[in-house]
Amino acid sequence: MEPTFKIGDKAVYPAQGVTEIMGIESMQIGDIQQNFYVLRVLDTDKKIRIPLNKVNAVGLRSVIHGEEVEEVYEILRERPLKFDQQTWNRRYRRYLEKIKTGSVYDVAEVLRDLYLLKYDKNLSFGERKMLDTARSLLVKELSIAKDTTEEKIETELEEMFGGSEALTGTD
Repeated sequence: MEPTFKIGDKAVYPAQGVTEIMGIESMQIGDIQQNFYVLRVLDTDKKIRIPLNKVNAVGLRSVIHGEEVEEVYEILRERPLKFDQQTWNRRYRRYLEKIKTGSVYDVAEVLRDLYLLKYDKNLSFGERKMLDTARSLLVKELSIAKDTTEEKIETELEEMFGGSEALTGTD
């Protein structure tokens, strides 16, 4: 199978965030010789190996392009007419599934929904952590897509949501 990414490319690994392709290694697994991408997660320096033939199955994708950033911002600016009245643990599971998809649009929805929910009620500990995770995943990818600093993206999100305390999950 032909590699989709080149060494040095940035790619998004679902629920882990933006990674850098550090290399392609060949390893013997049982009787089969298999090629793997070696990824480094930018936020944590964690190393991940993904078989080249499993790239689509795990959801590894390219960082969004600059023109897709505005679509993400549109999602963040949307204000749903009614809120999810489910219990916090059901909401948490639904949001976790969205984050696991690796879709920047799903992550944007999670950030928006948790931010807006925060004005209605106190978020559970898990929801506050999820808000932080969604923010972190989004800020890293948007900063790379827009070729700007994470601080600038944080500022844009703060302005969109009305202050830094709204984004961090703290009151």
